[in-house]
Amino acid sequence: MWLPAALLALSLAAAALAWGAPWPEGVVWAGLVALGALVWLGHLWRRRGRRHWIVVDGSNVMYWDGDRPRLETVARVVSDLDRRGYAPVVWFDANAGYLTEGRYARPDLLARRIGLPAARVHVVSKGMPADPQIIADAERLGARIVTNDRYRDWQEADATLRLDGFLIRGRVAGGQVRLEFPG
Repeated sequence: MWLPAALLALSLAAAALAWGAPWPEGVVWAGLVALGALVWLGHLWRRRGRRHWIVVDGSNVMYWDGDRPRLETVARVVSDLDRRGYAPVVWFDANAGYLTEGRYARPDLLARRIGLPAARVHVVSKGMPADPQIIADAERLGARIVTNDRYRDWQEADATLRLDGFLIRGRVAGGQVRLEFPG
């Protein structure tokens, strides 16, 4: 969102500088650029306001299309959620990179592979379970979780997990994402 804001600021500055200059068409051009930047900002703002956070259990989802873990499967689910108007946040276990890349993978690498900004992809530390982080992040964001895991080890301590529709199950079959949203 910084690019259209910077464009707006620069075009307004250019219009102010051109105002007293002998070339009035500079004001017109700067004004048109400013108008375009405003429209762009408005579109981004409206789109941002309609989106709802959703947390994806990436280590679970990467197994949805066969027996082998694939980041492409996570990318398909993320893309489907984005088309539905959700803003996905993905969490992985520390071994996700070893399973898919043959080596440790930092969040920025995984983010590139699944098509998300690095700030929305997280990898838990080695030896730590991802489940508590996934659950806490979903609760903090007021979001649901996309996973086939039932988090049975955590249900007694966290009543949110027992809420109908909090956990969204799914699968990928024939390249098509099938999510089981309630209702």
